[in-house]
Amino acid sequence: MDRHVIAAVEAMTPMGVDAGVAALLLAKVDDAGVEGDETAQAVVTCFRQAGATWADLSNDPAEAEALFAARRLSHTALERLGTVLSEDVCVPKSSLPAMLVAVESIAKKHDILIATVAHAGDGNLHPLLITPPGDEPAQARAQVAFAELMTKAIALGGTITGEHGIGLLKRDGLLEELSDPVVSMHRQIKNALDPAGILNPGKVLGPGEVDSPA
Repeated sequence: MDRHVIAAVEAMTPMGVDAGVAALLLAKVDDAGVEGDETAQAVVTCFRQAGATWADLSNDPAEAEALFAARRLSHTALERLGTVLSEDVCVPKSSLPAMLVAVESIAKKHDILIATVAHAGDGNLHPLLITPPGDEPAQARAQVAFAELMTKAIALGGTITGEHGIGLLKRDGLLEELSDPVVSMHRQIKNALDPAGILNPGKVLGPGEVDSPA
């Protein structure tokens, strides 16, 4: 959870997290018994060695659940701030810091609030672009900003989606990520299975499709 997410969740359901922190990273260990305790302590040690301003562990299921519940409240808390464009990009774990820096830079460039929650363990980030309700210029800037986020993720060796799929928003990003032969292969498979172009038409167009099918 980045600082924007922490602030939004704290405003809705106070967790007691210092508003000045840049991010909150939660880790869960599934090992049981002594082995689990050793693994958890090793994780805490890694956090501290990486420069965490605070790191601790808990064996209390209720306490742990409260922290992860706050993480799950992220989207709801951010919806209180405005219209949320929720998407995802995925990068190698080693590129997470660079991608988070890029998110901040792109947000500033386009004057858009971008709050980020992530599954740090697999490099999957959910940048949530927030605009004032009814502010069409801001919504247009958010679309441009997200296109730049996709380009950055690709440049870092990642992909434009780890969970959400493609959809209309990511059509151009898909064509940017995949080579022409790969796109052609996908279209040939689609057209072999759907020669009339009636299954999910008008998305990533194949030869048998039109933009506005009857």
